[in-house]
Amino acid sequence: MLNGEKKIEAPLRWAMVGGGRTGQVGYKHRSGALRDNTAFVLLAGAFDVDFERGKEFGKNLGLDVSRCYPDYKTMFAEEAKRKDGIEVVTIATPNGTHYEIVKAALNAGLHVICEKPLFFETVQGEEIKKLAEEKGKIVGVTYGYAGHPLVFQMRAMVKNGDLGDIRMIEMQYTHGFNSADDVDKTSDAQKWRVNPKTAGPSFVLGDLSTHTYYLSHLICPHIKIKQILCDRQSFIKSRSPLEDNAYCLIRYDNGAVGRFWASSVNAGSMSSQRLRIVGSKASIEFTDTQPNELIYEVQGQPIQKLIRGMPYLYDECNASERLGALHTEGLIESWSNIYLKFAVAIDAKNHKDTKTLETLVYPDIDAGIDGIRWVENCVKSADAGSVWVDFI
Repeated sequence: MLNGEKKIEAPLRWAMVGGGRTGQVGYKHRSGALRDNTAFVLLAGAFDVDFERGKEFGKNLGLDVSRCYPDYKTMFAEEAKRKDGIEVVTIATPNGTHYEIVKAALNAGLHVICEKPLFFETVQGEEIKKLAEEKGKIVGVTYGYAGHPLVFQMRAMVKNGDLGDIRMIEMQYTHGFNSADDVDKTSDAQKWRVNPKTAGPSFVLGDLSTHTYYLSHLICPHIKIKQILCDRQSFIKSRSPLEDNAYCLIRYDNGAVGRFWASSVNAGSMSSQRLRIVGSKASIEFTDTQPNELIYEVQGQPIQKLIRGMPYLYDECNASERLGALHTEGLIESWSNIYLKFAVAIDAKNHKDTKTLETLVYPDIDAGIDGIRWVENCVKSADAGSVWVDFI
């Protein structure tokens, strides 16, 4: 169980690019990183394209206004001059900016934590992976529920054979908040998501499905996608060619099959991320609307509801537990666990602790590249007329 005690010798000196007042994700990053004040300390930021607004925002966060910068290039240059300069930066900006900022951060000698999808092209991910290796730095990706204890319970159950042979993987990440077109005109946080120049080749496939896709790989790392078929729609026509709804069929290399529904026009839905793993002996199901429960269904037995924080769960699950079974945990606790693992990974990298890096499970650069590959193949299939394509 986690209780805030330090996992590394001293908190990492941390900054943010983006994540300001008008952003949707900045507070999630700060809540995750600063939940354990033994892991990160926020010292600097280039929070906003509007410098004055960003500077005021940073001041309200308690930062020294001299370390609130107009842009990331200035921040990297000025922080490099300081003895107490930043060591790691989080990038919480529109998708189209990720590649250039991550590259600049690595060249400035910084570890990087980046929003998803990481980049637009797999080749960019491979290039950045090589650069990170050359610089001896970590690149992490923030897939929201990747630190939730019950996700690791699912991983342990699959690994231990509780489900038998994996046959089907059902995935869903949908909500209804983009069912009308007026949100594209009124929300700054939404406008860039439906612009191919800033969002890339997809909308909900990149914005939503990458989260749940990573969870499926985290839970079932022993099977890989062989082929995929994707059909995507733009129900709000002005969003075309970007989709606000998509269906995917999947074939895995072990003979298993899968389905994925991603949508932001599931009218009335407040958000539902659902993941069901079906084996030859049993099934498990997790949804973020009930994040403290895992449904476990063994063929021929009563349905079981496994509750987070209980001692009957696997050690891999309870190692990420924070509040205990009497209290609910959800997204922010998951973000806190992800950021704590980022801190441990960065510290291990700094100390050339290869043993820790080999055993630590967290969304790293390879997870980011795999997310790019997922989106690329979905788009390839859909744009070819919704045909089966090899997952390459």
